[in-house]
Order: sequence, then C-alpha cells, then structure tokens
Amino acid sequence: MRLSAFSFLCGGVLLNAVAQLGLKAATDATGPLFGSGAPTLRRGVELLSVPWLWAALGCYGLSVVVWLVGLSRVPVSQAYPLLSLGYVINVGLAWWLLGEVPNAQRVVGIAVIVFGVVLVARS
Repeated sequence: MRLSAFSFLCGGVLLNAVAQLGLKAATDATGPLFGSGAPTLRRGVELLSVPWLWAALGCYGLSVVVWLVGLSRVPVSQAYPLLSLGYVINVGLAWWLLGEVPNAQRVVGIAVIVFGVVLVARS
C-alpha cells in the first residue's frame, strides 16, 4: 500500500473516531436520550442545539470523502481492516480527553487489533 493511500485511509479513520468523541460530548451535554425522566423528543431537540453534535456530523461527512479518496487507490479488502484502527484511536482519545481509563482486557484486545491491521496492511 502506498503511503498516500494509507494516509488518506488513516485520515478517514481518524475523522470517524473524532466524530464518535463529538457525539459522546454532545450526549454528555444533554444526558441520556431514553429513560432519563425527560421526554425523548425534548431531549432530541436539546441535542440539536449542541455544537458538538454538528462538529461530529461534519467530521463524519469529511471522513467519508477522505475515505473514498483512499479507497479509490487500494482494494477494499486491504482498506477495510484499517477501520479497526478506529478502536485504537478512540480508546486513546477517550482516555486522554474524557478520562475513560481502559482495563487490561481492552488493552490486550487493542493489541490484537493493531497486530491484525499491520498484517493486512503489509499484504
């Protein structure tokens, strides 16, 4: 896999992971959507007013464009496993930004994912 294609694919994965964190930040600002005492419709409308939601949706849109550029350069069977890097990125950023500390089992699972992605990327 060429460095340029790998860079586009990783950029798409990174944007997707950032989008997930933005969605989490948005729902942290409004609280649970279901079963929290507030009507779901009202909670949904509150969510629409949170800037993190719109930033996350923007990251999703941009991630699709960047991913398409990378995907146009490599076979999907080689590119798709790179999406698994999103798990690694997301756990790291959630730990750093949100204080979500991963347990040992999660760290081992992430190591397995990284090993698999390296194997696929080198094929």
